[in-house]
Amino acid sequence: MKTLKSLLLTVALVCCGTLSTYAQIGGQKMAYVDSDYILNNIPEYADAQEELNTLSTKWENEVKAIMTKVSEMYKKYQTEMVLLSEDQKHAREQEIVNKEREAKNLQEQYFGPEGQLYQKRSELVQPIQEKIYTALTELAQTKGYSFIFDLASGTSILYASEKNDVSDDVLDQLSNVMQTVRREDRKRATAASSSSSSSSSNASSKGTSITPKSGNGKK
Repeated sequence: MKTLKSLLLTVALVCCGTLSTYAQIGGQKMAYVDSDYILNNIPEYADAQEELNTLSTKWENEVKAIMTKVSEMYKKYQTEMVLLSEDQKHAREQEIVNKEREAKNLQEQYFGPEGQLYQKRSELVQPIQEKIYTALTELAQTKGYSFIFDLASGTSILYASEKNDVSDDVLDQLSNVMQTVRREDRKRATAASSSSSSSSSNASSKGTSITPKSGNGKK
């Protein structure tokens, strides 16, 4: 199954392809969501990400441990090489190659396209994505939206009015089947974040001075 973002991006691309005829067909309602905002307000998603990060770190350390062993074996081989017979050299070289292959196989097992991390991500995240998309579809059908864009998908949207942002509506719809952050808490967190960003920006600008170049007095 496609991820939430790819599904929304598909909808967005279809919409972009039909914008040239929009004036002719008219009357179609469009809205947008921010899938990052939606996912960040689902505690179950945060738990899934934490579990995935923990597993990823654990598996990375396992692979690194073997690669460290490979490095140690190679350094020892270089030190002792002059004392070894040709058969012994070949045997030691093969040991190093085998150990390196073990690391690469383990890396593929954990992080490959069909590896354990991919499978675990599908197990934890896909059910959440399916619920989000179901809520999105239900909202679109209830509100009569023909198209819903995703601002987080990278689709080129030059302007988006906040009144057309239905991310909170999707989260409210989703709260019928799973836990989400309450709307008032989401708004409070967003306001706090905006205030913090504004304060940081103002503090940064106060410490910046613009002086004219010497000579003609022009800046």
